[in-house]
Amino acid sequence: MADAEYRRLAHLKPNLERRALIYQFTRAFFRGRGFLEVETPVRMPEVAPEQHITPLASEDWFLSTSPELHMKRVLAAGYDKIFQFSHCFRKGEQGRGHNPEFTMLEWYRSRANYQQMIHDTEQLIVTLANELQFGHHIQYQNQDVDLTLPWPRVTVRNAFRYAAGWDPLAEPDPERFDIDLVTKVIPSFPPCRPIVLLDYPAVLASLACLKPSEPVVAERAEVFIGGLELANAYSELRDQREQVRRFREEIRQIQRETGRAMVIPRKFLKALVRLPECGGIALGIDRLVMLFCDAGSIDEVMLFTVDRI
Repeated sequence: MADAEYRRLAHLKPNLERRALIYQFTRAFFRGRGFLEVETPVRMPEVAPEQHITPLASEDWFLSTSPELHMKRVLAAGYDKIFQFSHCFRKGEQGRGHNPEFTMLEWYRSRANYQQMIHDTEQLIVTLANELQFGHHIQYQNQDVDLTLPWPRVTVRNAFRYAAGWDPLAEPDPERFDIDLVTKVIPSFPPCRPIVLLDYPAVLASLACLKPSEPVVAERAEVFIGGLELANAYSELRDQREQVRRFREEIRQIQRETGRAMVIPRKFLKALVRLPECGGIALGIDRLVMLFCDAGSIDEVMLFTVDRI
């Protein structure tokens, strides 16, 4: 091992020690609220077909892009509140906040919706800040961030009208949405406060419920802190027929744009008929550690990113 590599690994130690504490405090948070920690497969025959996520092949199977499908099968078997730290894999995701292999924290509640999952997230991050001796203010990339609850909420419609000058609910355009979200909307958020962006266009939430009063809106919300996209919450879709329709549309889009062949995850669909009303959320652990370590890049909080293995 070169001297530079030894120095790099030694330099990471304080951040990795804090990372270990974040795992410890997070487990205590969920256990104290009656959640059961579970483990689901990392290698699987089927993953959810999602247009903007490319799975990594493992022989004839795939490496997990998310534990979501298996965790919902657990809920369908009668479990009430579950959480998991899961290694996930997504092809081509590399950069300041991305690595093809990363760690996701996911949790699910029966008898809950996306609003409850955002409330959990607020409570979790404030608890971690207190346990790590930050209090209600943290420093991230030369900016003081005030974590005082509740965090501001803004709808997708209002955020895009203000920052990008158009309404993605009235004019669905997923490609334009993604570009404007990154280049216009997120930079418009006040850096001194966390922001919850909620009520996404229905076409951008293939596993979420639609609002009964406004079917072009999905009950989906995301949490942003210091410019980092941290968490993605859903009121989970339970309608088997509607889920099949959405999966088939995703598969057609994937085939048309990439030539990749995907299949519908049948065991998951079978479990949907037993899935209770529930909410779920995925939170990127590596980015959460970046936030609490004031790290500008994911390689400051991971021992070995893909370019250093």
